[in-house]
Amino acid sequence: MRSQEPTQSTLLYRDREAAGQSLGALLEGYRGKGAVVLGIADGGVAVAAEVARSLDADLDVIVARKVRAQGWPQMVIGAVTADGAQFLDRRLLRVLEVSEDYLHGVLEEQRADARSREANYRGSRPPAALDGQTVVVVDDGLVTGSTMRAVVRSAQLRRPVRLIVAIPLGTRDACAILAAEVDELVCPHELEEIQAVGQHYGEYDPVDVATVRQLLDAVHEERAPALR
Repeated sequence: MRSQEPTQSTLLYRDREAAGQSLGALLEGYRGKGAVVLGIADGGVAVAAEVARSLDADLDVIVARKVRAQGWPQMVIGAVTADGAQFLDRRLLRVLEVSEDYLHGVLEEQRADARSREANYRGSRPPAALDGQTVVVVDDGLVTGSTMRAVVRSAQLRRPVRLIVAIPLGTRDACAILAAEVDELVCPHELEEIQAVGQHYGEYDPVDVATVRQLLDAVHEERAPALR
C-alpha cells in the first residue's frame, strides 16, 4: 500500500492526529481483529494512538535510541532498542572507522536509556504481548529508517504472526528497504528526500513524556469496557 509523492515541501497533514486517522483508514481491514499497535516514542505515539482507535486495537510504546558517531553528532550510524535489538549501518562504520570499544559503549548507554524511558512511559502496565498477534509499528515519518529497522528487529523477536510498518510519509529509499523486512508497508506519501519530517505537518510540536503517558492511558481506558 504505497504511493509516490512528486513534491518535497508539500504540507501533507494538519497534525499527527490527522496523520494517524489517515493511516487508520488505510488499515481498516484489520479493525476488530486483535491487532497491537506499537508507537515509536515520542512523536510516533501521537500517530499510533489514532491508528489504535481506528482499529479498536491495543496500544503500546516502544523506544529506540539513535546511535551517533563519535565526534560527528549529526551522523547517525544506527539505533538500539530497550531489549538490545539494533540496526547498524556497516558501511558508515567502515567509512568513519568507528572503534569496537566506542560502539560497545554507546550501544550499552543508549540501550539503558531506552529501557529507562520505556519504564517511565508505561508505569505499572506490562508490555503488550506480541506473540501470535498482528502488530502495526507506527512512527510520524521515516527518513533514513535506522530507528524503524531497530524497532522492527525488536518486534520480530517477540514472534508476531504478521508485522506491518505504517508511516504517514517516508523517503522512497527507506520505504523500499523496510518493505523487504516486514509483511506489509503502509506509506501514503513516499518522497524522494525529506529534509525534516516536521515540514510536512501544519503542527509538529514536541511530544513530551506526560503526553505519551496520557495517550497510552486514554486508549487503554477507552478499550477497557469492551475487554471486561
